[in-house]
Amino acid sequence: LINLIRWFCIYESPSRLFHGCNRLLTSRIISYYDSVNQCEKELPKYFNFASDVLDEWLQLEKDGRRPANPAFWWVNDEGEEVKWSFEELGFLSRKTANILSEACGLQRGDRVLAVLPRVPEWWLLSIACIRAGIVFIPGTSQLTAKDILYRLQASKAKCIITNDTLAPAVESILPDCQFLKAKLIVAKGNRDGWLNLRELFAVTSADHKCVKTRNEDPMLIYFTSGSTGSPKMVVQSHSSYGIGFATSSRYWMNLTPSDIMWNTSDTGWVKAAWSSIFAPWISGSCVFVHNMPQFKPTIIAETLSRYPITIFCTAPTAYRMLVQHDVSSYKFMTLKHCLSGGEPLNPEVMEKWKIQTGLDIYEGYGQTETVTICANMKGMKIKPGSLGKAVPPYNVRIIDDHGAVLPKGEEGNIAIQVQPSRPFCMFSEYLDNPEKTAACMTGNFYVTGDRGIMDEEGYVWFVGRSDDIINSAGYRIGPFEVESALIQHPAVSESAVVSSPDPIRGEVVKAFVVLAPAFASHDPEKLTRDLQQHVKKVTAPYKYPRKVEFVQSLPKTATGKIQRKVLRNKEWGKA
Repeated sequence: LINLIRWFCIYESPSRLFHGCNRLLTSRIISYYDSVNQCEKELPKYFNFASDVLDEWLQLEKDGRRPANPAFWWVNDEGEEVKWSFEELGFLSRKTANILSEACGLQRGDRVLAVLPRVPEWWLLSIACIRAGIVFIPGTSQLTAKDILYRLQASKAKCIITNDTLAPAVESILPDCQFLKAKLIVAKGNRDGWLNLRELFAVTSADHKCVKTRNEDPMLIYFTSGSTGSPKMVVQSHSSYGIGFATSSRYWMNLTPSDIMWNTSDTGWVKAAWSSIFAPWISGSCVFVHNMPQFKPTIIAETLSRYPITIFCTAPTAYRMLVQHDVSSYKFMTLKHCLSGGEPLNPEVMEKWKIQTGLDIYEGYGQTETVTICANMKGMKIKPGSLGKAVPPYNVRIIDDHGAVLPKGEEGNIAIQVQPSRPFCMFSEYLDNPEKTAACMTGNFYVTGDRGIMDEEGYVWFVGRSDDIINSAGYRIGPFEVESALIQHPAVSESAVVSSPDPIRGEVVKAFVVLAPAFASHDPEKLTRDLQQHVKKVTAPYKYPRKVEFVQSLPKTATGKIQRKVLRNKEWGKA
């Protein structure tokens, strides 16, 4: 199937492929997807996701040529619910675009920082910025005043949008925000010095003409953390994300206009753009949102049972929590396709999910700087633990530190070929940081910073971040494979593996383990020996953790990713 798709994308008219798979796509949308897959030779000079995709679905909806699904469906724990058709989404986002241009005084090319939880207005603001040619900068609502100040200063944003919870933090840093011209609040009540979005809706016209944006014009900026220094600003263009998710939307996420997709990502993270805006709406699907303040397995399972969700995407950590909760007693009547990304997914978790739900998990891999790089696409043989195969138009290779392609089966850097032809669906640059932009290139390749192996069938296997790799007495050990071995033991609820200093080997494998409740009172010394022997049996003996520490919880990001760096720094700080 993948070879067939790739063949179509390179040698045939992709219109035939997309018509065959999704007859509801308009010829105008298809023309953009044609351009995508012809390796940028025909990439349209002008493209705007709002006018060229969303407004096309709006017209199909009016003509009765799209299923009756809403375009957007939002719920919360209090029983509140919001449903919008594509027509309503268009009407409200045009109003919002006028608010940004008129009340806030923003112009095309200006930047807006939006720090909001999963509220419906976040989606209106993201589309409104696209309509107005304003650059949208999402931020998680867990940002501190210091974090917000850094983002406002670095981006030179002229407007900030937040809620009444974070407004005091913004007010505390205003004297240092020399570029800020407007403050917009999403709240029921007024606040001195702030424009109120909900009040402005009542007095603002919906008559708005979408700006004509070039395909390479900046559309989004995401702040992404590296191993050193302050977060970098990743610039994505109107075409890179607006068109770039066409292939993964249909073939990884398996989306159609009849589908309802629930992606649990926080609005501050790039996966929200991937799976809660571009991929589903490219295919005319419904975006489902549950405004959960905290991740709770019971709420997830109940939501999947109660609502007609067909496509579900969440992080591996969430799947681990769900299978530990045991969802086998729930009936997910409409659920047909499950996705995961953001961090490696343990084969053990995939197996348990399959047993409990009857469904496979299709893992995908990408970065803030890219669209989907590799994926286990519908119809492919799933190799548990693998990231899948390269997603067109990317040519993914495993290279050494000098840019030479390595043979199949050898570990190296996961990289994307960018010379002689750079895929259009790549980030434009790290804004105001040409050194970092240049540093991620080696020879003809963009280097992801992840280590991996490609097998004989072209499947890519994640080994670890370049800075996560453990080098113990000359043996290179990836933390993920040790964690995958550990989680197969019934005593292990969760684990994180890092390097720890050792006077003889330089560094050794150390495992931080969260125990399953039934093993909490067991003898820790015996458990340590049991886990060490278990890992020796499951994987190569030299990879076993020579040090084990039992902990109540693991440090995680707001999206649930385990922060190995925190644990590693703690270990090496002791030395």
